[in-house]
Amino acid sequence: MPTQTIASPTREAPSSTSRAVEFLRRRKFMIFVIIGLTAGLVLWATGQTTALAVTAYLVLGIVIVVTAIDMVRDLMRGHWGLDILAVIAMIATLAVQEYVAGLIIALMLTGGEALEDLAARRASRELDQLMSRAPAFAQRIHPSTGEVESITIDEVQVGDELLVRSSEILPADGELLSEHATIDESSVTGEPIPVSYGAGDHVLSGTVNGTASFTMRAQKMAADSNYASIVRLVERAVESHAPMVRLADRYAVPFTVVALLIAGFAWFLSGDPVRFAEVLVVATPCPLLIAAPVAFMGGMSSAARLNVIIKDGGVLEMLARVRSAAFDKTGTLTQGKADVVDIHPASRSSSETLQLAAAAEQYSVHVFADPIVAAARAQQLELPDVTNADEVATNGVLAHLAGGAVVRVGKPAFIEEATVSIDRPELRAGETAVYVSVGDELAGTIILSDPIRPHAAGTISRLRGAGVAEIVMVTGDVVPTAESVAQTVGIQTVHAETTPQTKVEIVQAIRPRPVLMVGDGINDAPVLAAADIGIAMAGRGATVASESAAAVITSNDIARVADVAYVSRRTVHIALQSIWMGIIISVGLMLVAAFGYLPAVAGALLQEVVDLVAIVSALRALRAHKGAERDRAPRHEPAQADAAAA
Repeated sequence: MPTQTIASPTREAPSSTSRAVEFLRRRKFMIFVIIGLTAGLVLWATGQTTALAVTAYLVLGIVIVVTAIDMVRDLMRGHWGLDILAVIAMIATLAVQEYVAGLIIALMLTGGEALEDLAARRASRELDQLMSRAPAFAQRIHPSTGEVESITIDEVQVGDELLVRSSEILPADGELLSEHATIDESSVTGEPIPVSYGAGDHVLSGTVNGTASFTMRAQKMAADSNYASIVRLVERAVESHAPMVRLADRYAVPFTVVALLIAGFAWFLSGDPVRFAEVLVVATPCPLLIAAPVAFMGGMSSAARLNVIIKDGGVLEMLARVRSAAFDKTGTLTQGKADVVDIHPASRSSSETLQLAAAAEQYSVHVFADPIVAAARAQQLELPDVTNADEVATNGVLAHLAGGAVVRVGKPAFIEEATVSIDRPELRAGETAVYVSVGDELAGTIILSDPIRPHAAGTISRLRGAGVAEIVMVTGDVVPTAESVAQTVGIQTVHAETTPQTKVEIVQAIRPRPVLMVGDGINDAPVLAAADIGIAMAGRGATVASESAAAVITSNDIARVADVAYVSRRTVHIALQSIWMGIIISVGLMLVAAFGYLPAVAGALLQEVVDLVAIVSALRALRAHKGAERDRAPRHEPAQADAAAA
């Protein structure tokens, strides 16, 4: 099924529609087979052999042709189809005149496909609900008359003043105009407690207003909003079927060979071709075809409940095998909500240093820019005019003031390009130094404190306990800050003052593989894409990093990294367990049939039971998120407490 992209969050997701159409098609096909089987049973019971044969050849002929066409298409895409056993079994039943058994196999095949679709739809319910919650309408306040008009979400423009009424979904990202608002963000960030906002605060689309109406100004069009980005990620995730096929493919050829060998030996030793058909009747591999897709969809659904959007089901399989992990620092291990806590003046006073830094940082998207500007505004400092400013990736901002002065704000190495060597202050855990220069002089140093996330240490501990042998920090921040944070959360290997390119090189060199990379921010996009598995922390809105990552955490809880790793291991375990259970039962039934103790009709009926057992077993993956919550065991709490205290 090809991947599709929605144009806006108002339209129904194509993935949901295509699955529904496929389910209806398969259900109609299954009803046709049921009618044929019912007619066959009546004809068999009344002894009308000729009519039974005609019915069987008609129904089985159509099923064989349709299945063979689908099988050829799979082979052309490079996938070995397990349906070949079902086709051979149906042909064999026609050859030995076991017509009723053949019709039961046809029902098992078509019914199994319909049950697979139904189970997958059940497993992906949380993903579909997330997409269906996308806002459809907005209430725009006319700028001249003040009248409120209802418009579609696609009509919202940047700058529009919108009215959000009680319990309505916020239609777009924007700025709160009212003095106060209480918003439920659980659907986006995972935080269960409603959040209070004041005038001027940024609010996210897809969140739900409380009981009091408020006004806001749209800052993004609906298609570019936070919730629309999440919907696109979810849609891509639901459309992904490749990993499910791959997992089944591993067992397709061996299972096919074993089944044909047992059936061939049964025919050879008994001299009865009916034995060949009886063995293949119970060899039809519906458990293999059903168990993997249902388990993986259940695992993706469990991850969605934990506010983790997995774009590709293959990520679950890869995450289950991850052996190394790399973490960014700012906004990942730390909260990314820094505050200015101190200023060390040099050639300029503290207030002048803050003025110069804030003037330049107005043009930066770095996480430390906003707190520096906010600190200057809190002191009511008048910022000098800037004629030109350039952000030098991973280094800082270079700004030209109206009077001709050149200001640099950023890392020490960036400042030392224009000045002499500078002294670096002593920093505590979670603190970062931002250096400011004017011309060839160091103006001063601004100290910011970016608190470590509460569950950072516990997450590292849980990953180690799950078998992740190598955990490193890869950050563009300075060495003292990086090492203090790493020591607090329990990471021994630190790569500091890196560039986007060196981050990629470091992650590619990490052993053992596969390697997980967790990051946040625009500069993390290349390394997230280069890692075997990239997870983006995007709790306050999607970034370039979100588009590059294989999975996105939409809440601000870093513990979700360990949670989704647990869900992946549990999902793969359930999928393999269900597959092997189906294989063992099928092989056992084949051996019984090989010795002539299992008639074709009875074997076909037993195989239906095996299918149902495989589906029920695979659906256990829907509860994997509950196990992840239990995995946050008390044994991890001391580490978390130590990190929070530090």
